[in-house]
Amino acid sequence: MKDVLVTCPPMLGQIDRFMDHAADRGLRLHPAKVTQTLTVEELVAQLPNFDGWIIGDDPANRRVFEAGRAGRLRAAVKWGIGVDNVDFEACRDLGIPITNTPHMFGAEVADVATAFTIGLARQLFLIDRGVRDGNWPKPAGISLTGRRAAVVGLGDIGRNTVTRLQALGLMVTAYDPGVDGDAGILGLARAPWPDALEDQDFIVFTCALNRHNYHMLNAEVLDRCKEGVRIVNVARGPLIDETALIAGLQSGRVHSAALDVFEIEPLPAESPLREMERVILGTHNGSNTIDGVIRASHAAIDHLAGFLESK
Repeated sequence: MKDVLVTCPPMLGQIDRFMDHAADRGLRLHPAKVTQTLTVEELVAQLPNFDGWIIGDDPANRRVFEAGRAGRLRAAVKWGIGVDNVDFEACRDLGIPITNTPHMFGAEVADVATAFTIGLARQLFLIDRGVRDGNWPKPAGISLTGRRAAVVGLGDIGRNTVTRLQALGLMVTAYDPGVDGDAGILGLARAPWPDALEDQDFIVFTCALNRHNYHMLNAEVLDRCKEGVRIVNVARGPLIDETALIAGLQSGRVHSAALDVFEIEPLPAESPLREMERVILGTHNGSNTIDGVIRASHAAIDHLAGFLESK
């Protein structure tokens, strides 16, 4: 049996489901004690004791992989699609086979993006909080039909988000330099970032993070946005300059925001976002359904077993 460290919180939440499947593939899963991510120091200390690693959003950098490779580590799998935290070049240099598990929960994350959009439009968060405080608020929202939404990213999550928003009557413009045309979606408009943001009632981030789009929503871009724009992020926190977003919320340039991801996770206790009435806060949990986690975890186990069988 090969020993495998698991550091991905959604998989850890259902870890008992996967023990038998892993054992059938010759793997023994070891759940890490983690809230969101382990630190570099924790990984350097633990990883050399394992043959494989199923990675969450941990800092999987060269130092970590070098420490693991100096011990028993021989293969790794990044759970989920996002790979901005993983040094693939280091893996190649060290001879550590690695992959991720794409196309597992585009629909699930798109469901959250859509729910956030509806929640911001109808200010459902204000109603919920008001009733809990003993009040009976009736804030006037905005209708979705005929409104405009920018969707940033046309991967699996982005395409699923576009079709859901269109079904609600929104007119959608997509931003993704890596995808040409309408991506096979009837009625989809296209624009280069940040053109046409002045027309958008919603901006929804669904794209991967890379060195080109860090802080793509910053103070300068927000100045171009429509007054009262609503912001949704189910992708990666550093796509948005949180300092600029907070300033936009305080000034009213941004009406409200729904954020499942942040620049630092967990969101620091001192973050002003925690005290802002017009912000819905998530816990980087958009992919976490029972069904999606089972699909992604089985895929991760199967990939890792395949790598280790060839070693």
